[in-house]
Amino acid sequence: MLAEIEQLLVLQDRDRKIRTLRQELKNVPLERKDLESRLASQTEQLNAVKQRAKEIEVEKKKLEVEAQAKRDSIAKFKTQQFQTRKNEEFQALGNEIKHFEADIQQIEDRELDLMEEAEKVKSSIAIADKDFAQAKTQIDSQLADLEGKVGSLEKQLAELEAERTTIAEKIDEDLLDRYSRLFASKGDAAVVPLEHEVCMGCHMKITTQTAVRVRGEKEVVSCEQCGRILYYAE
Repeated sequence: MLAEIEQLLVLQDRDRKIRTLRQELKNVPLERKDLESRLASQTEQLNAVKQRAKEIEVEKKKLEVEAQAKRDSIAKFKTQQFQTRKNEEFQALGNEIKHFEADIQQIEDRELDLMEEAEKVKSSIAIADKDFAQAKTQIDSQLADLEGKVGSLEKQLAELEAERTTIAEKIDEDLLDRYSRLFASKGDAAVVPLEHEVCMGCHMKITTQTAVRVRGEKEVVSCEQCGRILYYAE
């Protein structure tokens, strides 16, 4: 195999690894965002249940105040009944008392419903608290692992880039430029094997003359179809 081809294959190997590492680093913010979104979702669920608990307490207090105000009004009406001597006025006050008593009964029914809901919400909060604590522990650990992964990837990338620079310095400038353009345009397969006179990059058959030149291993030969650099695969 030509020394130039051997150098290009080594360079291509490093470039592929560099590209993979860069892509992994590029994905890190997305992974971090996904983890943070999951934690935010758990937080929202917990806050929603706690908010409902607060709303229930507010409504219960409001109903207590409303019920007490009606009881005070009933007491006032009863006092007015005791003081009046007019039958019509007595009956009217009596109707008001019945009306307010019915309102109080509805309020008390609603208070019972709220008490039942409050018990269910209390149970839901306990479950949500537990789920949140577990999720936060897990996600915090994953975020820490992700930061460690970033450090490892950056270290590997720096080492590979330094190694690539050393390798590239030994390759002819024109050939390196040709390879670089191919690597960028052909999806990391710039140097490919020739098998049974077929380019393993584009999978097209090349001419017999070109195949002979590749097997001769005396010059850098390209595929007539895709332009990739070919080497003979024994």
